[in-house]
Amino acid sequence: MKITIEVDCTPEEARDFLGLPNVAAMQQDLVAEVQKRLTANIAAMEPEQLLKTWLPASLQGLEQIQRAFWSQMSQPTKAGKATGKKPSGGSDT
Repeated sequence: MKITIEVDCTPEEARDFLGLPNVAAMQQDLVAEVQKRLTANIAAMEPEQLLKTWLPASLQGLEQIQRAFWSQMSQPTKAGKATGKKPSGGSDT
C-alpha cells in the first residue's frame, strides 16, 4: 500500500502551521549588514591600498632570502679550506 499526501502552501504558511518563528526581518537586517561590510571591504581593495598592505610583507621576505643567499655565497668553500689554496679566477700580481 502506498499513500501520497501533497501539501500546497507557501513557506510562510508552512512556518505558521509548524510553529516556526518568522525570521524574515532578521534575515533582511543581516543581508543589509553583510552588504555594508562588503562595500567597505571593496573600497579597501583599491590597487594602491593592496600594495601598501602586501608590499612590506613581501619585501621583508625577499630581504630574508637575499640575506640567506649572500651568507651562503660569502662562506669559503670546503675545497678551499682543505687545501689552503686560493680560489682560482684571478691573477696574483
